[in-house]
Amino acid sequence: MKIAVIQMNMKAGDTAYNYYHAEELLLQASQASPDLIILPETWNTGFFPKDGIEKYADKNGENAKKLLSRISKGNTVSIIGGSVTEEKNGKIYNTSYIYNEKGENIYSYSKMHLFSPMDEHIYFTPGDRADVFSLCGVNTAVLICYDLRFPEAARALAVKGAEILFVVSQWPCERIAQMEILLKARAVENQMFTVLCNSCGKFGETVYGGNSMVCDPLGNVIKSAKTQEEILFCDINLKKLTDIRSSINVFRDRRTDIY
Repeated sequence: MKIAVIQMNMKAGDTAYNYYHAEELLLQASQASPDLIILPETWNTGFFPKDGIEKYADKNGENAKKLLSRISKGNTVSIIGGSVTEEKNGKIYNTSYIYNEKGENIYSYSKMHLFSPMDEHIYFTPGDRADVFSLCGVNTAVLICYDLRFPEAARALAVKGAEILFVVSQWPCERIAQMEILLKARAVENQMFTVLCNSCGKFGETVYGGNSMVCDPLGNVIKSAKTQEEILFCDINLKKLTDIRSSINVFRDRRTDIY
């Protein structure tokens, strides 16, 4: 599977520019004919405009859905649409939309764990479900940024059959080392590929750290980005997952009678 990871630098609160730039980068990534493209967290607004967030939010995700559907269908590519700040039924959510190569929205996920140190829990409503879905013929799952710090979330998805975990994020420079450790840990303990698409650039006083990366089921970094905007391309050999899970079968040896 060939993956294109779009490490995007967005403008705070400038939704018109961000939609234009996201399309520009999606089309650029499509030229390399990947199987799948992934965007970062809240690429439509940045993370996140507290003052008047309702006016920046995408109503029912309509703008994001139109863009992602058109690009995926027009270029025969699956897209993990990062996440967008959306307004639904009078509430604000941090939501990821996933599209297959036919331009069909096959799954959506709203961030479960809201980042209280930056008051995300005050402005956003948490999601209440996380499932595994099939994309490019692979059992796939998505988490958003802070979700990565909760091993139970990734393990639950692995038990449901996830083979690749995609994480979309706005992870700051000062905590990039933690991000890498957590991504590797989720890969090793669940014996699955992990792919993290981070943002870069500055929002207020926070500088986001890039360093998007792909890890194999042993926690080895297959490929990683630097700190500036770029599109990272990586090939994933899914046979490696089968080999690792058959040689050290942690799922068979779990003690579900105790924990």
